[in-house]
Amino acid sequence: MLKVAQLVKHFGGIHAVDGVSFEVLAGQCVALIGPNGAGKSTCFACIAGQYPLTGGHVEWRGQALETLKPAARLRLGVARTFQVAQVFEALTVRQNVQLAVQASRAEAALSAFQSLDRLSVQASSTLLEQTGLLALADEDALSLPYGAKKRLELAVALAARPQLLLLDEPAAGLGEAERASLMQLVKQLAAQGMAVLYTEHNMDAVAGVADRVLVLIEGRLAAQGSFQEISRDAAVRRLYLGEGPGQGSAHA
Repeated sequence: MLKVAQLVKHFGGIHAVDGVSFEVLAGQCVALIGPNGAGKSTCFACIAGQYPLTGGHVEWRGQALETLKPAARLRLGVARTFQVAQVFEALTVRQNVQLAVQASRAEAALSAFQSLDRLSVQASSTLLEQTGLLALADEDALSLPYGAKKRLELAVALAARPQLLLLDEPAAGLGEAERASLMQLVKQLAAQGMAVLYTEHNMDAVAGVADRVLVLIEGRLAAQGSFQEISRDAAVRRLYLGEGPGQGSAHA
């Protein structure tokens, strides 16, 4: 279980996140949404370890995370991706994953006499197949289309065998078909027992994917529930979806 309790983050006089609490269980896929400036990216960065907390607590499986660096969180099974895909473009697709697999193991250090291409071949192939990249294994990461780079970043994150996966706008920059394909993969990971928390702007990457949706507005948790429940919430429709009384949610 990921447990976020009264999370607070201030930047000087700006209260970016103000007392947010929620939980994510193993096997759940939870979306964190909200309008620009709502605090969702800040909240996410606090959970992932990029920002220190002003107040509150973050726990994963009973272990306090708020004082731990991202690398220490990764060793506890907490992995993340970024809104803009972060991969080693000078390496091939397979080499990116091989390097991540080696980094997750005790024997991570590579000597000058070792060839990366000969290490973790089976493990990397399994991850590339899982993320739909096996046919691109020998391509340079630099030459990949953006959707494939997003999948590669996910494969790299999965190399650490995480139990909690934090995805920062996984569908950002993707076309409709790519979005649907990637988000179905994310849903499958949760169905296999992983806890997944992700931020998102595209509502088609939330509807039918997230088991639960958290809505942040002005740094506070304004609503939570299924996508259908939050879509019917009057405050959410007014403050986030921009609808007045009697309007539908077709443009969500």
